[in-house]
Amino acid sequence: MNQQKLLGADFLRAAACMMVLLHHLAFRMPADKVPELLQGLQGFLVMGSFGVTVFFMLSGFLLARPFWVALDRGDPMPNLRIYALRRAARILPGFWLALVVSLVFSITLGNSVFDGQQAIRFLAGFLLLGDWHWMTLFPVDNNGPLWSIGFEVTSYVLLPFCLAALFALGVKSWRARLAWIGVVALALLAHWMVVQWAPIDEVGRGWKHGLLGGAKAWMPRFNPLGFFAIFALGALASGVQVKFAGMRHWLFDVIGLGGIVGAGVTMAAHIGGLNEGYGWFGIPYAFPWMPVAVGTTLVALPSSVLTGRLLDNPISRFIAAISFGIYIWHFLVIWLLERLVPPSFDMGRDDAWTIWLWSSAATVLISFAIATVSFYALERPVVRWARTLEPRPSRREAAPAGA
Repeated sequence: MNQQKLLGADFLRAAACMMVLLHHLAFRMPADKVPELLQGLQGFLVMGSFGVTVFFMLSGFLLARPFWVALDRGDPMPNLRIYALRRAARILPGFWLALVVSLVFSITLGNSVFDGQQAIRFLAGFLLLGDWHWMTLFPVDNNGPLWSIGFEVTSYVLLPFCLAALFALGVKSWRARLAWIGVVALALLAHWMVVQWAPIDEVGRGWKHGLLGGAKAWMPRFNPLGFFAIFALGALASGVQVKFAGMRHWLFDVIGLGGIVGAGVTMAAHIGGLNEGYGWFGIPYAFPWMPVAVGTTLVALPSSVLTGRLLDNPISRFIAAISFGIYIWHFLVIWLLERLVPPSFDMGRDDAWTIWLWSSAATVLISFAIATVSFYALERPVVRWARTLEPRPSRREAAPAGA
């Protein structure tokens, strides 16, 4: 099965994107000003921060699949030059543009000063290295979600190195999947060591001190090795799915729906708690239960009879296509609306609920518009251009497709 046609992948990508967008909108609405009938829904949407786990699971799932296929066939590892080129083409143009535009607005419309600290934060973010220290976690002051891009790129780098060990050992089939569990365990051990041995001081720690204080509150539990453990579970789900790829049965519909329900129940169980939902070893977003639920869905839906096709409908496919743009631009849109279109997101007024509704609607419409332009005018053309730079694979060489 073509990786690009894996049933359920578009739905999960679209769902993850909308979860994060709705999280940032719902988080701005005080619960006591939400109509009573909708307070439960608002609490659930606040937990949309768990969409970050869906993104990491899905990326690990899609990017690892060509490696599992090659490993099982006894073929060489997929071409890493193509792997790196496709990842760079898919991520960097949109991310760099959003980062630069955010910095310009932060300085011209916000209170940011481009001093030495801001320069270091921006440069670390631009070079995709901001995930290794709390000071550089947020590269700009007005576009918080950009923090996760460095974490994703670290996982992109670690994935082929770890899979190379399986190719070197020559293990195949289910033995290779069991060996990959060892990779997940090593990532968890490394995460635990970071949490234990790299503590963050309490000076200026906490969200009341702004983004840097928030970064100190997140770290060291937010670190690239812990997120790679999530990513690696996505890769494990990919390895399992490859073994079932030729199967079709209604049982997979039931299992896939069960995974979606499980993810929803996991989110609901954390309503009222921290949005980070720290789980085992302090890893965010209800680890391992949320990743297990998402992984179950990823394994089952490609072999489903009907559910995967219903979920991967034209709306899901469109949102999935522009999802990266929505993710990297929506927070800046919120920030600009607050400053340029008062009383957007002014929750101190008596009509706060009405203001929140039209502010949120405006955010969604503008974010979708920007993301659509970004995809068709920048992201897709760069990806297509990058394909022309790829070396032709040999007959036994499988090139990994981009996620």
